[in-house]
Amino acid sequence: MGAKIPEFATRLGLDAQALGLMILTFGLGSILMMPIAGHQIARYGSSVVSKVTAVLLTPTLLILSLVGSVWAGALAICLFGGLIGAMDVGMNANAVSTERGMRRAIMSSCHAFWSLGGLIGSSTGGFLIQSIGIVPHAVIVTIVAALMIVVAWRVILHDAPHPEERHDASRRRLPRSPLPWLLGILALFCMIPEGAILDWGALYLREELSASVTASGFAFAGFSFTMAVMRFLGDVVRDRLGAVKTLRICGFIAICGLLLIGFAVNIPMAILGFGLAGIGISNMVPIAFSAAGNLPGMAPGVGLSVVTTMGYSGILVAPSAIGFVAHLTGLGAIFAGLSILLVVALLLSSFARHADGVHH
Repeated sequence: MGAKIPEFATRLGLDAQALGLMILTFGLGSILMMPIAGHQIARYGSSVVSKVTAVLLTPTLLILSLVGSVWAGALAICLFGGLIGAMDVGMNANAVSTERGMRRAIMSSCHAFWSLGGLIGSSTGGFLIQSIGIVPHAVIVTIVAALMIVVAWRVILHDAPHPEERHDASRRRLPRSPLPWLLGILALFCMIPEGAILDWGALYLREELSASVTASGFAFAGFSFTMAVMRFLGDVVRDRLGAVKTLRICGFIAICGLLLIGFAVNIPMAILGFGLAGIGISNMVPIAFSAAGNLPGMAPGVGLSVVTTMGYSGILVAPSAIGFVAHLTGLGAIFAGLSILLVVALLLSSFARHADGVHH
């Protein structure tokens, strides 16, 4: 989607402020649909929700490439964000069920493929759009997505929820237990730094460390590469050390990375910091999601909907607030200050023990 934003803004005649509202609409769609998806998972199972949302999501990128008015664009991007959010909850809940069946961790590897998809999409999207055009690119992506759904359709784990889980989901809309909310704070405080790096890392290198356009791209590349690699390795580490110890080690590395970014005196030092931050943050959110899906006495989809909604709101809402504060303090101070959020995440790390429930 990122590669399509400039053309989308030009086609609909959006200035920077209007585009910001469009992106906020995307986020609001996600946040609204995530809790709904959680309750549908408790009723029908994560495999059903994942499949339905995937089918509905497939043509929306093509719709976004064809809309010609601002209001149609707003509706399309809200639908796009909502279905992505709902599918995200469904896929994470299905990963939790798969972990239980396999009796080992797989959540980090699932998130690694998400990171890998983001890298492939961002690295090829701009080139394809420039080469063949916006609509042909959307058609290709839609066809590829449809083929992947066909391949995954029969192999995805079918999880039928227990009757008591369906009753619990219908009896109350919001969980009364503090556990999902505390895990939501943990996920939120891990994902705010992630969103800050993705949205502001390149600008920080360019404006405050005088990096070239090419060199500034290494902020995202270094962070994304180390995050993807460590997510593929994260399940092995978590099975060996346990969720709590893994989260604490990752948190310490991420704090070091953010401080290195914030106090960097040259470009290599900052890029090293982005790489360390990627290593650290990589497995913190997957562990929080696994823990949310294994909370005692709670349907996986209900706990996950709370944690994913709170966590992703950090990526969706924080960047605009960071932009406002950065005018007063500079981005270096922002990155250093974000390490405080990860200190709070470390204080909440004992709640990650529920992620180890996949082994029982």
